[in-house]
Amino acid sequence: MEMKRLSSKQPIPPDAKRVFHGVIFDVYQWQQKLFDGSYQTFEKLKRPDTVLIIAVNREGKIFFGRQEQPDKAPFAGLLGGRVEEGETPLEAAKRELLEESGYASDEWDSFDVVEPVSKIDWSIYTFIARKCRKVGNQKLEAGERIILAFATFEEFVDLTLSKEFGDSEIRVRFLEAKLDPAKMAGLKRLIIG
Repeated sequence: MEMKRLSSKQPIPPDAKRVFHGVIFDVYQWQQKLFDGSYQTFEKLKRPDTVLIIAVNREGKIFFGRQEQPDKAPFAGLLGGRVEEGETPLEAAKRELLEESGYASDEWDSFDVVEPVSKIDWSIYTFIARKCRKVGNQKLEAGERIILAFATFEEFVDLTLSKEFGDSEIRVRFLEAKLDPAKMAGLKRLIIG
């Protein structure tokens, strides 16, 4: 069930030099030959991949977080976070679901993988976790406030299309489905079962 990482739309060449190593982002630069034969410095960011989880409890409700972070306005969004070194995306999704909600699932499916920005080497993996059950308490990081909220499939669709929803990659999938009833029915079957 592991999703394959996408090939970058603009790969970092092997001769690129890391010119900055940050907490989350690294910056790579290289000399790129242009069409007229001249050279110019190109650069690209690299960051750890992230995961998102479409979590569904045993009653068929999708749950998500009403979230606050110190540097952002409050938003509603899927649970998730960074893939840590040595983790697979699925392992990260299971860990993040447990940390951010106190829930666990034995029923996981892949949903999507996207590279949202060509100038950043970064993939976002989205998983569906079904029949989630409460197994503990939230274990949030110091910079997180997450209040769980539960929605029917239809309420969740409406949320994804609102300004309040923070996961634009997911919004696009639901907007496409909103325009095609057969696609929407397929999404509902995939997510809810």
